[in-house]
Amino acid sequence: MSTVNVESDLRIILWIQAVRAFLYGFGAVILGSVLAHNGASDLEVGLLGAAILAGMALSAIAVGIVGDWIGRRRTYAGLLVILGIVGLGYALTDRVWVLIVLALFGTMSTDANENGPLTTLEQAMIGQAPAASRLRVFGRYNAIAFLTGALGALAAGGPAFLHHIWAGAPADRRWFILFPLGAIACVWLATRLSGMMEVEVRTRSRLNRSREQVFRLASLFSIDAFAGGFVVTVFIVFWFSKRFGASQELMSAVIFAAGLLQAASSIVASRVGARFGLLNTMVFTHLPSNILLILVPLMPTLPLAITILLLRFALSQMDVPTRQAYIAAMVDPEERTAAAATTNTARYVARPFGPLVGTALMHSVALGAPWVVAGTLKSGYDLILWREFRKVALPS
Repeated sequence: MSTVNVESDLRIILWIQAVRAFLYGFGAVILGSVLAHNGASDLEVGLLGAAILAGMALSAIAVGIVGDWIGRRRTYAGLLVILGIVGLGYALTDRVWVLIVLALFGTMSTDANENGPLTTLEQAMIGQAPAASRLRVFGRYNAIAFLTGALGALAAGGPAFLHHIWAGAPADRRWFILFPLGAIACVWLATRLSGMMEVEVRTRSRLNRSREQVFRLASLFSIDAFAGGFVVTVFIVFWFSKRFGASQELMSAVIFAAGLLQAASSIVASRVGARFGLLNTMVFTHLPSNILLILVPLMPTLPLAITILLLRFALSQMDVPTRQAYIAAMVDPEERTAAAATTNTARYVARPFGPLVGTALMHSVALGAPWVVAGTLKSGYDLILWREFRKVALPS
């Protein structure tokens, strides 16, 4: 394996991740604002969030089955083309049922750092990095996503500001035109990836030696993802707007600050993980963040709620690069696409139910109920993960 080629390929993947994350951060705030301003019902918001996550799950399943057989680079480029087409559709209409159909293609995302099929392929390809540097690369991968996603969220305040000084400025949804433009750049970058990112023999991906452990992990990840679906970025923007009357400009700044904290924590996570172990870092940074999640709706004022939310974001994503590196280390190289697809699919199959249940809780129990239930479930996940895997030794 040529180290030079692999390093060049990894840089390309990081550039593509940067562009995608910017678009997702920008789009999440714009979409949340469009839904709120158009008077979308709680049910419509929940259905759209569920459709986005369901699309990611379905396409991740497909990638896990045939991604290596078709070819990682070819599949990657094809998904990026679909991303551009879906973004164009979001720019042309704000009819919720159309947005739901487009979301089912799987390339839209509610978070800057994760997307079912594209993340699955990127994780498999990053797994080709030398073992000694793999955690560091995953740390940078997520840090770049959080940072550029935060920049995208900050940029989403621009359309609202532009409307204040120019009444004829394009409607918010028109700014989704950035998606096809960004997708063109990403496709061009994807065509420059080398054959080092492919498996030696193209075949349908499958798990062999690590099947049992990956399935156990996937079942636990589904609990975490289900709870995380209650509090996706679109919901956060919508909730703060409804609970405190927070403006689009303010929420874009809040999501930007959250992204900066997540980017910094991803870098720190790679160092902490190398020192204290991947599993320890996953659990003992995630658990306190979930306690903070429960506290958000209990805050009486907007500044206090934002403060607790940002403290939560400073810790909540430190488990992501360590989780990705943990999976890559646990399985054999030819299993990485299947392992990433299995664990990601479990997350994305469970996550669509989160917005639906969260919406029901918000409507029938209390406005802040999704935060409390999500934090409780995620805390339980941390404790079970620690109990089940603390004695599992990774391959040398």
